[in-house]
Amino acid sequence: MNVKEFVNNKAKQLCFYLRAYWQGELPIEEIELFFWDSMEEWGQIEYTFTQPYTQKERVFWHLLHQVHFWPEEKLSRDNYLVEELTNCILFLEGKGHCPFDCVGIRP
Repeated sequence: MNVKEFVNNKAKQLCFYLRAYWQGELPIEEIELFFWDSMEEWGQIEYTFTQPYTQKERVFWHLLHQVHFWPEEKLSRDNYLVEELTNCILFLEGKGHCPFDCVGIRP
């Protein structure tokens, strides 16, 4: 699997998990498990430090970092944060514009 395939697969899953979490269908612990599983899988991906990022990859890493960084209460109740993350989801799903403030980087 290469970087593009990894990002495409994981972005779909991340969007699904986050939407399910906001709808009360998934506990926050499942998102944390997804984060750590993704980090483990990322360790299997071969890439070079000179390999350029796509906008999708930057948004993916930004979103993944955000859902891991913020506490559960803020992630579920902060309207500004939820709106920002929803914009990231829409872009990853091909339904929105690239958020200009996403600066995600590879771990």
